[in-house]
Amino acid sequence: MTWPVIGIVAFVVGGLIVASERWHVRLTGDTDMHKPQAVHTRPAPRVGGLAVVAGSLAGLLVLGPSNMTLTWLWPVLFIAAMPVFVAGLLEDITKDVGSGKRLVAAFLSAAIAWWLLGGVSRVGWSWADAALAFWPLSLVFTMVAVGGCTHALNIVDGMNGLAGMIATLMSVSLALVALQVQDVPIFLIATALASATLGFLVWNFPFGRVFLGDGGAYFLGFMLAELAVQLVVRNPGVSPFYALAVLFYPVFETLFSIWRRRFKRGVPVDQPDALHLHQLVFRRLVRVTFSRDRRHAVPALCNALASPYLWVLALIGLVPATIWWDDPWMLCISMAAFAGVYIWLYSRLVSWRRPRWLLLPSLGRGGRHK
Repeated sequence: MTWPVIGIVAFVVGGLIVASERWHVRLTGDTDMHKPQAVHTRPAPRVGGLAVVAGSLAGLLVLGPSNMTLTWLWPVLFIAAMPVFVAGLLEDITKDVGSGKRLVAAFLSAAIAWWLLGGVSRVGWSWADAALAFWPLSLVFTMVAVGGCTHALNIVDGMNGLAGMIATLMSVSLALVALQVQDVPIFLIATALASATLGFLVWNFPFGRVFLGDGGAYFLGFMLAELAVQLVVRNPGVSPFYALAVLFYPVFETLFSIWRRRFKRGVPVDQPDALHLHQLVFRRLVRVTFSRDRRHAVPALCNALASPYLWVLALIGLVPATIWWDDPWMLCISMAAFAGVYIWLYSRLVSWRRPRWLLLPSLGRGGRHK
């Protein structure tokens, strides 16, 4: 009953946020519906990360006393996650914490985890592993890798159920690999994280009553990145490439966005836009099915219909990574396959050459003529 309890705690906290919305939405809601990346039509609380954190904390309280390693590993992860979670939560409420400050908070969280738990010490190449034996290099590399992955999940937090389900799938992958190498603490933490996220998702998908926000996305991104790092550190049989492969979707999305903004469009890399893949899927595969007119003419659930496209895309890399977690070549092939499909789909959508077989069945104009 442990995992249902974790999900129920997250669900209850999410429900309390929704029920009290009218008292705090002016602070916690995203009221700017005209910014480039906006795809929602009404403000909703962006503090759903509180539900995920509450569910994860419940898991710690229930599971921690029964496992000696969890007694110290899980609290350390929570302590390390607090700087970036708090920075993200403050941004959700005040809308005044710049991206630079949040990135510094992510680096700080990664540094705390490195100090208390250890960091990246091998990447699969002998010369790089020898360099990472020098602790300052290990510290810097861990801060950049974990801090970057922490921010990466926030990039894909744009559609109902997208970031939450992607985080759940990644947690399940980490749990399955941990189970295969008999790393029980990592297995328990990953499954508890998945349960807490599913409890939040009841309110987020499909209706979008509450969103993860920066705080929730950063918390999940940091926890997933650290679990991947610790799984490799604690289990020599797990390939370092698995840590990258399991997080590859948000990481690739981030790198692709940086390249697209800096070199294709010549704009600052932190300038928001409406050209992420999930936004193109929404506008050119989903919304066009219902209406070619104004945004308010689109059914409320239209936003949620874009997310399953990206769930399937993520599984293209996640499934083989979970199966061949100890094979560097297969892990590289899985990442290359994901990148190839991503670039193919992006290039088709951005030029309005959308594959017809990906369009939804017409539920709009055709249905009204019957």
